[in-house]
Amino acid sequence: MTHVFHRSPKNPLPLAVKGAGAYITDETGKRYIDACGGAAVSCIGHGDVRVLEAVQRQMSEISYAHTSFFTSAAAEALADHLCAASPVPLDKVYLVGSGSEAVEAAIKMARQYHLERGEASRKLVISRHQSYHGNTLGALSVGGNPPRRKPYGPFLLEEPKIEPCFAYRYAKEGESAEDYALRAANLLEDKILELGPENVVAFLAETVVGATAGAVAAEAGYFRRVREICDRYGVLLILDEVMCGSGRTGTFLACEEENVTPDILTLAKGLGGGYQPIAAVMCTANVYDTIVNGSGGFVHGHTYSAHPLACAAALAVQKIIRDDDLLANVRARGAQLQERLQARFGNHPHVGDVRGRGLLQAIELVEHRDAKTPFSPERRIGAAIKKEAMAAGLMVYPGAGTIDGVSGDHVLLAPPYNVDAETIDLMVDRLGLAVDAALARQG
Repeated sequence: MTHVFHRSPKNPLPLAVKGAGAYITDETGKRYIDACGGAAVSCIGHGDVRVLEAVQRQMSEISYAHTSFFTSAAAEALADHLCAASPVPLDKVYLVGSGSEAVEAAIKMARQYHLERGEASRKLVISRHQSYHGNTLGALSVGGNPPRRKPYGPFLLEEPKIEPCFAYRYAKEGESAEDYALRAANLLEDKILELGPENVVAFLAETVVGATAGAVAAEAGYFRRVREICDRYGVLLILDEVMCGSGRTGTFLACEEENVTPDILTLAKGLGGGYQPIAAVMCTANVYDTIVNGSGGFVHGHTYSAHPLACAAALAVQKIIRDDDLLANVRARGAQLQERLQARFGNHPHVGDVRGRGLLQAIELVEHRDAKTPFSPERRIGAAIKKEAMAAGLMVYPGAGTIDGVSGDHVLLAPPYNVDAETIDLMVDRLGLAVDAALARQG
């Protein structure tokens, strides 16, 4: 009997006993390829001794100091590294413990920015359907994942949402990518005018959508148009890169490829690579200066914000990514992964789309390929594929909600940045077996 309150107590879990590189080993000795990084977290693989040594060094110096009393060398060094790594002008870093915390801090930061400017009427955050921004009440309020929101509906704010930029599901037949990107972005302007610009705090979006829709990158030009609209109405742009940032798509920030600078940006997952819980909110000098030159301080904080051990681990992870030139490998192996997925699933009768950027890739499962008809949610195709994949020694990240936040299954892959070509091939081969086995079992 276990005393742990597991996520799904009726489904017993294997006991993980060792992690090394791209593999996790359970208590029976079975090895699993961590093809999803848990939840797109393990960016440099498991067990890198350089991170362990960095945490040990930090622990020998100081393991904890509350941020209302002290800063730490680890926090200062990590913030310096992140700002130097960012080619867009994000000049300040607020460190927290998780992606959900980062999103909540970002929203509060945006609200306080407007308060400092005397614009107290601004209280609404526009986000997108089929999005996911975290599991706390504030993050759920701005998220577009109905199953996660439903149990807590009475506690949540009903923040306004617009359609995502998701060509596979929303582009019209014959519509060019450029025209679709413009049409999708203009939905934001329509919503701002409907609500009244004086009432809107920010627009929040995942640069590359992760958990709910599965590795969805916007069409070229979408975010540039979004930036123009935000500037026109004094609305802040918050980009959620909790999953897609920190190098996951092949550049340090996913928004680099959009040629757009947000006002506020969130990072987590690949920031610390799973070695310690950590996340970050990055902001422009304008946002920071407005708050500091106004009331003088950010009205927010957590007990474990900027934890020295977490900062030391994250800095070590980020230095490994830089020193080992792992972003080049993300781009190379990402191209290989997409090619292999296309070769294996491009003509599969129950795979409607293969998509992604860098080492964030997904396949979308459909009952009827030509009509893009999703499987019934009750069939839980993604979960069935995960089960078959685990049996085959492969970890994948299933999700549902590509259609409306509920129906529409996908399977996400997010292997370590240092994954090799042979492991990529093995991942796709095992995924193919898992997909076919799951569909065969369901008839």
